[in-house]
Amino acid sequence: MSKIEEVRAQMVAAMKNKDRERKESLSMLLAALKNKAIDKRADLTEAEENEVIKKEIKQTQETMDLAPADREDIKEECRKRLAVLKEFAPEEMSEEQIRAEISGVLQELGIEQPSGKDKGRIMKELMPRVKGRADGGLVNRLVGELLQ
Repeated sequence: MSKIEEVRAQMVAAMKNKDRERKESLSMLLAALKNKAIDKRADLTEAEENEVIKKEIKQTQETMDLAPADREDIKEECRKRLAVLKEFAPEEMSEEQIRAEISGVLQELGIEQPSGKDKGRIMKELMPRVKGRADGGLVNRLVGELLQ
């Protein structure tokens, strides 16, 4: 079942349960997924669906972070929306899993003592493997720690 169908089914359930906030969050996610499919003029792949969901999570997080301190209503609405969106988000890789991928890349590239000059080669090989499953900032930090 695609994410669009899954979100639609959850939205119908939320409407039946008269859960307005959950329904609105799901409605926004469904609209984002449909818009991406319309732009592509084809069905979305699982990776593309996950990309849309992560983008929605990031935008909601930014809205919450940029809301004025006295606007607790906005922050609370964003927290509830994030809780709903994270239900559909893909599983994130742990630091240990990322370190294992880094080790694999180092072995493939034949790098025993990585230096700062190797970072570009390592990242170029590593990022496609973890794309959509790991935060780029975390990957960058872990590779940076390894190079020191």
